[in-house]
Amino acid sequence: MVKLRLKRCGRKQRAVYRIVAIDVRSRREGRDLRKVGFYDPIKNKTHLNVPAILFFLEKGAQPTGTVHDIFKKAGVFTELRLNHTHFT
Repeated sequence: MVKLRLKRCGRKQRAVYRIVAIDVRSRREGRDLRKVGFYDPIKNKTHLNVPAILFFLEKGAQPTGTVHDIFKKAGVFTELRLNHTHFT
């Protein structure tokens, strides 16, 4: 199963995170399938590759709680809903 979760980067006390698609059995810094975004909690900035995120969500990937909140704030789920109604 694939999850969309945060991967810690940056230095001590200045963490930034990559949002990655990764196998559930991998550890936090393990090998990811694809980088789909970036999150900086200190500057409160996000950069998302929305088409890649939508691809993984449509294939059944599950976002973690924090990643879900980031996606919700960015409006990714409204785009997912629009895509589903458009094709059906």
